Amino acid sequence: MPDLIAKSPLAGHAPLARAGTTLAEGAAGPITSIAPYPGRKPQVDAALASLGLSFPEPNTVVTQGAARLLWTGREMAFLIGAEAPLALADHAALTDQTDGWALLTLSGPMAEAALMRPVPLDLRLSAFPVGRTTRTPLNHMQAILTRTAPDAFEVMVFRSMARTAWAELAEALEVLEARAKAI
Repeated sequence: MPDLIAKSPLAGHAPLARAGTTLAEGAAGPITSIAPYPGRKPQVDAALASLGLSFPEPNTVVTQGAARLLWTGREMAFLIGAEAPLALADHAALTDQTDGWALLTLSGPMAEAALMRPVPLDLRLSAFPVGRTTRTPLNHMQAILTRTAPDAFEVMVFRSMARTAWAELAEALEVLEARAKAI
């Protein structure tokens, strides 16, 4: 029987730094999709209380230590960085998403400008503040985008799209760096 070697979605990609901004692969830990059954949101919140979390409002993230609950769509959220409490299974559909997603981080002074090239949203801090999250196209891919700091973002894409997302963001950073050098 062959020995299988687990690899991250971006194995072999070292962090890329351009114009003081860094693109890197992030580590999410366990990812569980949570979709509350109709009328069970109070029970879902009660089960999540053991982690210090509650179900997030649209376009928000709820964080407690390493655990966070990220809004991912209508009546759906991803629990990231913690195992789902057992009691949650009685009140919500749970799906392990850990191996299905890749996490990229983009941080530094050009992060916002680099993301606004392939993402059709106003990502200025005044329009997309820290703690905001959304599902959005990243060129031809779907992504979950979260602002984690004034100059930092997390980008989650399907694992199969990780290298393409990396290439798109790396190209945006290189164009912005070249433009800055030309001035």
